Amino acid sequence: MRAVVYRNGELVLGAYADPIPAAGQVLVKTRACGICGSDLHFCDHAQAFTNLASRAGIASMEVDLCRDIVLGHEFCGEIMEFGPSADRRFKPGQLVCSLPLAIGPTGARTIGYSDEYPGGLGEYMVLTEALLLPVPNGLPATCAALTEPMAVGWHAVEIAQVQPHHIPVVIGCGPVGLAVVAALKHKQVAPIIASDPSPDRRALALRMGADAVVDPREESPFRQAEKIARPVGQGGALSSSLLSKSQMIFECVGVPGMLRHAMDGASDGSEIMVVGACMQPDAIEPMIGMFKALTIKFSRTYTGEEFAAVLHMIGEGALDVSPLVTDVIGLSDVPSAFEALRSPGAQAKVIVDPWR
Repeated sequence: MRAVVYRNGELVLGAYADPIPAAGQVLVKTRACGICGSDLHFCDHAQAFTNLASRAGIASMEVDLCRDIVLGHEFCGEIMEFGPSADRRFKPGQLVCSLPLAIGPTGARTIGYSDEYPGGLGEYMVLTEALLLPVPNGLPATCAALTEPMAVGWHAVEIAQVQPHHIPVVIGCGPVGLAVVAALKHKQVAPIIASDPSPDRRALALRMGADAVVDPREESPFRQAEKIARPVGQGGALSSSLLSKSQMIFECVGVPGMLRHAMDGASDGSEIMVVGACMQPDAIEPMIGMFKALTIKFSRTYTGEEFAAVLHMIGEGALDVSPLVTDVIGLSDVPSAFEALRSPGAQAKVIVDPWR
């Protein structure tokens, strides 16, 4: 099959062996696959990426970097063939999504970060039948493929446990930040402040449900939150209800310095939810956190139940993901798209159609 392969530190369009489904597995034709920021991190820091996964004890991401790797973990596929012992719960031609995990003789492996199971940047994939979910209501594959990144944002909001005294501040309006905005909006949290230097991404944040957007080069989103907590005319005299206001900050950028930036800008008693995947060490000053009584939490992916719920919400129209799809490309355009996405601009989610 044709696939975009990570080989010797580079992305190349080439041939990859056709995957063959084993017991309990199915062969699917990839219909859509999103390019994720984690894919960019992997290409730029593959050895560090795998070393950190190993240190964290994530056995499903053990990978031999000397072998070809087909990235892509945000996907929607079409049922083609069944492996031995398959229950055949789905019909050939049916669109399905799945958690990006494959279960085989060597245990669980993360699809897209595996030298055993090719991801969605190829024409075909092998998936575990027990993990498949049917795409509901005739949902287009390009939208169904956004289940995975939307579930990341949904999970972050779930574990943040935003309370009435919180003012949510979303730092970074890339796909993950926009998913957080959409989840907050769905949960009727308001006001939502979103920050990004890109005017196109700020416009997308408004479409996804943000109440106010900020260009951080011109205004601090934290100051904007303080203005909401301290209405004009209050001066220095704050009521007890205003004093209880704090910020729930979602750090969705994932580059060194952003965590420190969030800590510096946060008001007393605020919480910081780290959603952006930073690959490099990021120095912070613990005393700032102590002086301000800050809480820092880290979000990791989602549960199976959350993934299924998000697919259902997208299928029912409760989460409108169509504004996030800013481009659809073929396999030959993937290497150049990766390069362009290293400099964030107007793009949100670039979807790959291997048959385009």
